[in-house]
Amino acid sequence: MQFKVTPQDFVVEECLQLPAGSAGGFTVYRVRKQDVTTLRVQAQMARKLNVPQSAVVFPALKDKAAVTVQHASVRGSGPDRLANRGFTAQRLGTSARPLTPADITANRFTLVLRDLALEEGTHIDARLAQVTQEGLPNYFDQQRFGSLSPGNEPIGKLILRRDAEGALRAYLAHPFLGDPAPVKRFKKVARAQWGDWQALFEAAPRPSNLRSVLTYLRDHPTGYRKALNLITRRLLSIYLAAYQSLLWNRIAGRFLAAQLDPPAHVEIAGEQFPLYHRRPSHLDPALVIPLPSHRAVYADAGLAAIVDRVLEEEELALNDLKARILKRAYLNKGKRALFLVPQDTSAALPEPDDLFPGRHKMTVAFALPRGSYATLVLKALTA
Repeated sequence: MQFKVTPQDFVVEECLQLPAGSAGGFTVYRVRKQDVTTLRVQAQMARKLNVPQSAVVFPALKDKAAVTVQHASVRGSGPDRLANRGFTAQRLGTSARPLTPADITANRFTLVLRDLALEEGTHIDARLAQVTQEGLPNYFDQQRFGSLSPGNEPIGKLILRRDAEGALRAYLAHPFLGDPAPVKRFKKVARAQWGDWQALFEAAPRPSNLRSVLTYLRDHPTGYRKALNLITRRLLSIYLAAYQSLLWNRIAGRFLAAQLDPPAHVEIAGEQFPLYHRRPSHLDPALVIPLPSHRAVYADAGLAAIVDRVLEEEELALNDLKARILKRAYLNKGKRALFLVPQDTSAALPEPDDLFPGRHKMTVAFALPRGSYATLVLKALTA
């Protein structure tokens, strides 16, 4: 099976709960984009509206290699329509406040699965019906972990261990899974010339936050903590969230593995996690597990013991899960549902694949709560 063969094969649309009103200080847009990142669209909209980029708020980021329909709020008024290469934005109305992630109630996915044998289509149809009834483990999927560096400690972990120099080295020199080519080239230089801040400044891509951090290090060669805090808040939050999500996956996976022998596993960021074709019947389908943080409480003794073991392997304890060396970023609080149940599911009959002669394609559609991953559902359908 293949998916995302073309951008049109992966369509996602946000479902927004905030109604567009007739009064308010923010203009709300419905944005359709393709082959461009959400951050790029944000910058383009800001330029067209002649406002700072911070005045354009997207409550969620969406894939570049897809057709996505999402929403943005802009401080002040705006025209009925905006357009540039890769996106169009249609004015919906106004709001008294900027949009937040809580305004997104769900995401609706329409996916074309390609290069299938006919029997694979039959299997996928049956599995979709099964996961609609039983659900599947609600792991964070690969997209969450673009800042992981294979063979190196996660930058979020180094921050929590208060290793400011180690975190800076990870930021400046460790290759992340999601790095663009210019950053990869710079990081190769950084690994070879660590500590030569002038040389690294000259090698850093322009424009980039890398240069802001290196400007400070040129004048304060060992001012690691201050330099770390010069990394943009958005990036620091992403690094912390990635590590917190990795810990949650491990906790959830071990908790599930302790219930029954899992019939299958799913790979996420190079690790294997239990995948059930049917939810263990003795587990509450509404069960939630707190995101690990210094204030998280795990009332179930068995779950608490799993948390302790997972953190002990990382040489951490719950009390360490606070970004004490950062001023503007922190670990998220709250809980995450252990099980994910797709809603409004449908599957078309397999048909001949126009891109893979002799093979078949089929279209599946479903809605997921905000923060859950369509790619995880696909892994479950093909496991």
